[in-house]
Amino acid sequence: MDPAGQADINLNSPNKGLPVDNSTGLSDVPVDGAPGNPANPLPPGLTEEEAEELRVELGKVEEEIGTLRQVLSAKERHAAELKRKLGLSPLTELKQNFTKSWQDVQTSNAYLSASSTLDDIARSEAYKKTQETLSQAGQKTTAAISTVSSVISRKLGDMRALPFSNSFSSNYSIRHSISMPAMR
Repeated sequence: MDPAGQADINLNSPNKGLPVDNSTGLSDVPVDGAPGNPANPLPPGLTEEEAEELRVELGKVEEEIGTLRQVLSAKERHAAELKRKLGLSPLTELKQNFTKSWQDVQTSNAYLSASSTLDDIARSEAYKKTQETLSQAGQKTTAAISTVSSVISRKLGDMRALPFSNSFSSNYSIRHSISMPAMR
């Protein structure tokens, strides 16, 4: 059958029944050992007849490849249309893939082994002692910061109680205080 006379055979294709465009095929590419292509002579042990049969078979295979590409393209369009009708967006698919991948990770041997090791560490005596020591250090640090904070608050309260003129020593004038912003 003449390739130009072929029709799209995919029943789901929006182009069904329309002629197939084979212009994307590789039929223009020179074939090794083709007559009139002296740059590529026939391989040793291959007759002209065998080479011609191989060329014909290659043409058929290339034609099938083109048809399969068209069928695949039509199937991909059809799948995209079905996904659109079902409300499946690429983001939804990505979320589903991520969820499945995370489940796969959680059931993997490496994850289970690491989780088991961490559980063992958390139950160990050294971990418990370290946790207790850090907890005590945190409590002592909190108490120290609270003490420093109350001392600073008391000192600020004392400064507020003093009259404004007594808050500056006699060596510094108000003018000097204004010109030295870091000392304000």
